[in-house]
Amino acid sequence: MTETIEEQRLEAAWQTMPQVLSRFEPLVNNLRLELQLTEHSQDLAPRLRQHGEQLWQQAVYQASTTPDYDDRALYWARLMMTQALGQWCQQQQACTHLPLLLEALELSSRGQLSIRFSKDSDVRILLTGFDPFLLDRNLNQSNPSGVTALMLDGWVFQQDGQQIEVQSAMIPVRFVDFDQGMIEQLLSPPLQQQSIDMLLTVSMGREHFDLEHFPGRRRSAEAPDNLNVLTGGNANNPVLPLLDGAPLAGPEFVAYSLPYQAMMQAEGRFQINDNRTVTSLERGEFAAQSLAELADQTAVQGGGGGYLSNEISYRSILLRDRYNPELPVGHIHTPRIAAFEPDTTAAIVEQIKAMIRLAVASTPVIAEPDNGK
Repeated sequence: MTETIEEQRLEAAWQTMPQVLSRFEPLVNNLRLELQLTEHSQDLAPRLRQHGEQLWQQAVYQASTTPDYDDRALYWARLMMTQALGQWCQQQQACTHLPLLLEALELSSRGQLSIRFSKDSDVRILLTGFDPFLLDRNLNQSNPSGVTALMLDGWVFQQDGQQIEVQSAMIPVRFVDFDQGMIEQLLSPPLQQQSIDMLLTVSMGREHFDLEHFPGRRRSAEAPDNLNVLTGGNANNPVLPLLDGAPLAGPEFVAYSLPYQAMMQAEGRFQINDNRTVTSLERGEFAAQSLAELADQTAVQGGGGGYLSNEISYRSILLRDRYNPELPVGHIHTPRIAAFEPDTTAAIVEQIKAMIRLAVASTPVIAEPDNGK
């Protein structure tokens, strides 16, 4: 098996930031040792889940106990693990099992298999962040949304007599994962079971915070993903994402349902915008005031653009509309950073925490302790 584009960046990353890549190297070496002692792949998936979950939990623990506002070590350690697994698979000639083995390692190391809320929590919030991206531009790029996910995973606070808990997961910046249904697999169970009270998707965006009011259905961005795959679309020809081999079905635009007016009052370094700007084939760029105004438009860009930030918001709201229409769901675009800016990222994380507190206070959600969640 050949290395992925992401894994091929490891050598340069070691030369650029060895202190980052060495942070979780003992965990990577534990996996390598496990693979050396493994002859068959049949029983390997559960052990890979354990290694992946250990990596995720260690990254969360370090983010909370020694906060350096850095998500990069988790990203690069995961790639070292997938690289080691691919090499072992090739040596063992067991590559037919590799997709399932990679899935076990990927999902667990992203926190996607360990979303467990306490029975004592009254309000349960699920938050997602993204990997670093555009790494061919800045190999040492960090992503404030990933830092937010790490630092807020397991965050519990008391407010208005309620216990509020946040659980987080990390999302890859890869079109193929979206096309294969990763977002639906992650979010459908809690939405269908109504086991969460709020869902926030977060990514890095523009100069200030943008609360993306109207996500769009199509891809049009010209930026590559982390595998250097392009959307295939542009401003004149936006393309539909896939879900399980078929075009993603749904309206051209959907609507944010978090209490944005309250969240915009969160104090901090950055302005918080209610971003209603969209682009359609029929009208070009304009600020939409309602979904009704968008009913006959063809999406080029939603509020979140034409890339995966917009798409995770669209897919999550589409699921919300299907399974739990009253649930507060929406996307937060953070201010962008250049490569690694821990002070700026710290300010971003604190302002998101303030937004969450205000969102909870402004949402008529009172979770009963015995409601079976």
